[in-house]
Amino acid sequence: MARPGRPALPKPDLHPLVDAFLDMLTTERGAAMNTRQAYWRDLADVSLFLRKNKNVEIDKASTDDLKDYLKDLNNKANTKITSNGKIAVRTVARRLSALRQFFRYLVSEGVREDDPTSTIESPKQGRSLPKTLSEAEVEALIKTASAKDTAEGTRLICLIEMLYATGLRVSELVGLPLSAIGKNSNHLIVEGKGGRERMVPLSTPAQNALKKYLDVRKQHISQSSNYSSSAQDKWLFPSKTSLSGHLTRQRFAQLLKDLAKRAKIDDGRVSPHVLRHAFATHLLNNGADLRSVQKMLGHADIATTQIYTHILNEDVKKTVEEKHPLSKTGTKK
Repeated sequence: MARPGRPALPKPDLHPLVDAFLDMLTTERGAAMNTRQAYWRDLADVSLFLRKNKNVEIDKASTDDLKDYLKDLNNKANTKITSNGKIAVRTVARRLSALRQFFRYLVSEGVREDDPTSTIESPKQGRSLPKTLSEAEVEALIKTASAKDTAEGTRLICLIEMLYATGLRVSELVGLPLSAIGKNSNHLIVEGKGGRERMVPLSTPAQNALKKYLDVRKQHISQSSNYSSSAQDKWLFPSKTSLSGHLTRQRFAQLLKDLAKRAKIDDGRVSPHVLRHAFATHLLNNGADLRSVQKMLGHADIATTQIYTHILNEDVKKTVEEKHPLSKTGTKK
């Protein structure tokens, strides 16, 4: 879907092998729809470049063709020629990663004998630290949201409290089914990347916010005949206008930006993902052990979680390594 105020861009017809690759990601690897769409965007960008500049389809691309594409992409990164200002080095690396997986798929299926990406080096990426908010800033967001005693305000408080209490990915949060709420509303059963399920405890403030929100939840379900209420009933955060039936990531992000402005916080620093970072950082800052945070974030590899330790001071890092306070409360397994 196009963003509000922008015309929808025509969707290019990609080579059937791209669709076959995307289907494989979904059926064999359990990739989420957001992951599939990200791969589609990356491979579509490459495909359109090759058609326009090389007169070749992506499945027939040579190493030199792909190097020319990446060179063009790097030039755009260096000169900041993009629709929103800049293509980051990580974008170049991600496009190359998508190409690697696509061509490995073609080789495994016997479509190609060679992998044209095998001799292409990945761009060097500097380590970027996660953006976060202070505990005082998170409290300011919650306090400001509480000033709106409406169904919208109650939902927003619930979203923030639950995100800050659990560190869920935004797609996991807005896409929670109503059935994800555990007994006594003190935990959630979350299906994360690759279909992996995990149990995530809810803090007392999050439990209270959830109970208040459930009292007004039906106000977010459309009574209009233009929308199917049954399509909305299954979601914890239903939406009257979303085609999916539940609140979208984009809408939640917009609500957070508006809230940040009211709380006099730079809205460029506030997003659902930043609240996820704040969850992890504040837990570690208060002595939580890394493995417990890893489990709650749903990271398959603890190395992904370790990035958060780089923004802690040395004393806190030592505490993270030596203490396991969450195990004393029974949440560590």
